[in-house]
Amino acid sequence: MGFGDTAKKIQTLADRAERTYKKISELREEVDETQETVIDTSERVKTLENEMAEQRAVLDAVAEEVGVDLERVSTEAHITDAEESAAAEGDGSGADTDAADGASDDATDAA
Repeated sequence: MGFGDTAKKIQTLADRAERTYKKISELREEVDETQETVIDTSERVKTLENEMAEQRAVLDAVAEEVGVDLERVSTEAHITDAEESAAAEGDGSGADTDAADGASDDATDAA
């Protein structure tokens, strides 16, 4: 009888080991996929950052040629956005985001 119980315990242990191995394999695949996604995303972010830097350089050159002070316009837009955000929080509404966007456009148009 002792051998029957031992065989049963060994089989149970083998079944658990097999399930654990399958789960570890699945997790390893998920980790590999996540790492690939992170690498792809990192490459896309670098590409977007480079494109943004190029666009900023073009914008700076055009603004300089036209005589627009981008720092002043940007500062005014940030101040306006901050004031509107503070006012919206004070009102408790905070739902009018189009007004903040329009103020940024107005500051750019004014320059």
